[in-house]
Amino acid sequence: MESVVVSRRGAQRLAQGHPWVYRSDVRDADAPAGIVRIADERGRGLGRGLWSPASEIRLRRLTAADETIDRAWWAGRLRECVARRARFAIDATAWRVAHAEGDGLPSLVVDRYGDVVVAQLLSAGLEAVRDDVIAALLEVLEPAGLLLRNDASVRRHEGLPLRVEVPHGAVPEAVEVREGAVRHTVPLRDSQKTGAFLDQRENHLLMGRLARGRALDVFTYHGLFALQMAGRAEGVQAVDASAAALTAARENASLNPGRDVEWVEANAFDHLRALDGADERFDTIVLDPPAFAKTRGAVARALAGYKEINLRAMRLLAPGGLLLTCSCSYHVGRERFAAMLAAAATDSGRRMTLVTLVGQGPDHPEVLTVPETGYLKGALLRADA
Repeated sequence: MESVVVSRRGAQRLAQGHPWVYRSDVRDADAPAGIVRIADERGRGLGRGLWSPASEIRLRRLTAADETIDRAWWAGRLRECVARRARFAIDATAWRVAHAEGDGLPSLVVDRYGDVVVAQLLSAGLEAVRDDVIAALLEVLEPAGLLLRNDASVRRHEGLPLRVEVPHGAVPEAVEVREGAVRHTVPLRDSQKTGAFLDQRENHLLMGRLARGRALDVFTYHGLFALQMAGRAEGVQAVDASAAALTAARENASLNPGRDVEWVEANAFDHLRALDGADERFDTIVLDPPAFAKTRGAVARALAGYKEINLRAMRLLAPGGLLLTCSCSYHVGRERFAAMLAAAATDSGRRMTLVTLVGQGPDHPEVLTVPETGYLKGALLRADA
């Protein structure tokens, strides 16, 4: 097995619980992509990791132990993932099986949609051992079909091609799954992430339990917040700028008779301003925008955008109304997000009370020493005055 020597700083980072070693902290390496032995500058073994010679993240540690990384190892880790999810009693037929670094499986994302499994291999090191990984997925999960959504742009930084392929079984264009009482269709090959935003599942269900009166869902995408709220609210208006997303949302609505939603194609910023100008009022509002800050340099502009939509939503709330507001921008941390909400509340002239903080579901574990594993943050707020 090839060995890679890391600097003192790189070794310290590993000791602190983060699996990544960057290019600048690799001291000696001339290995092809794949599994390597990791050592410090004194030659002491630091475990095994995925080596990506073209990436800024050169190493992703898999284990601190001196052990063989083969099909059986991957199968064992995947069984641990499955066992952890079994404790959560997930009320759905779609969930995340493996959350990459969050489950100690760096650069590997695995989602289950009914009897189909969708996976992403996001590093050159992982791509080099794909046969063992695929074999382990088939052994542990026994899917009717396995789809590799290796079309994420991050693969370009690894020197890897973008492609979608089916290495096992038959995979339909879309599958129908259940989230609580709501049924919806997931397009597997040409949608966001691996097909659906599984990280918001618990928040969808939460708002389905809390929604009342007149409800507004902004950035609705495929309509899951709207459809959950429609089970209790007196009326739901759902807004998105994408005609294609709303077509999918309407198709999902057709699977759930009695959950009536008014679908509105509009720019969210413009629509919120128009509603505010018309003195409209809602008892329940959800803001679930796409990532406004995909890079650190975009944070200031993103915060301005978040403040604008939250200010408008706060002004639109009826007394006692609830606002669930979210951000999936990793670069906008919790402290900045909270400060933005406080500033929006001040400018809105409303007294806003924090009911609870929310985040990604338990099948998307956030490791405290690996901040990149936690990106989804949100707050449930109440308008007290």
